[in-house]
Amino acid sequence: MSTEICGVFAATGKQGGAVAEELLERGKRVRALVRRPDSEPARALAARGAEVVVADVDRTETLIPAMRGLDALWFMTTMTPELGAAAEMPMGRALAAAAVDAGVARIVFSSVGGAERDTGVPHFDSKWEVEKHLADLDLEVTVIRPVFFMDNLPFMTDSDGEEVVLRMPLPDGIPLQMVSVRDIGRVAATVLSDPGAVSGGAVEIAGDELTGGEVAAQVGEALGRAARYEALPLDALGEDADARAMFAWFADLPAYRADFAATDSLAIGSSDLRGWLMSTAWPEIGA
Repeated sequence: MSTEICGVFAATGKQGGAVAEELLERGKRVRALVRRPDSEPARALAARGAEVVVADVDRTETLIPAMRGLDALWFMTTMTPELGAAAEMPMGRALAAAAVDAGVARIVFSSVGGAERDTGVPHFDSKWEVEKHLADLDLEVTVIRPVFFMDNLPFMTDSDGEEVVLRMPLPDGIPLQMVSVRDIGRVAATVLSDPGAVSGGAVEIAGDELTGGEVAAQVGEALGRAARYEALPLDALGEDADARAMFAWFADLPAYRADFAATDSLAIGSSDLRGWLMSTAWPEIGA
């Protein structure tokens, strides 16, 4: 087992869990930084060999002790229901400050594809602010910028009778780059293990690029059912200004600009949508 200790913040979450699982799979020493060490996902990580510790951004006194002794730290920031994207910068500052005070040598930050390109999407812009803050710190920082998550597709899919229907507020014919959360974990594990793996300090990652109709066809093929794509108007998002801005940006090409070759290399073989569908337990949808 590696002697370096990699810390994974929010290790019981979707992205953090993928990072922690991949590191453990590769025989790395993992410290899982979580809010609730007694939760079922945290106990599962401990059973796999991870060291599980409390790290709660709402209790900043827990952060420095949780990070002491780490060689590298992975983290991401998220919106909250109360503050939306405005919650991300305070979270990023708190985690970065604790990492510096704890003596962490390097950080891997999971941002979002296009963050640096003035998208006008609130939760993209907030992550860019965190990126800029990290760049001013006296430690080594690598930024991973994932695109749209394949894992979100089930939440946009239902069934009318025997037909699978994928609905997004995006015109058909517009290609959308996407990546699996599993591949985000693989890329992050590679970068945590090898800080020189990403030239220039940042990489935008994706595993596939398809239109809505192409996605629906592959989902239907994987499920063995007829499928179609239904493009919704932006008004279907109601008053969700963040989501409206994001889907409008998707339609204004070029949007995401991922490095597919780098993704494949860093993930040690990335998944296109068909490969992800074949290896994923798709949730039950109405018949």
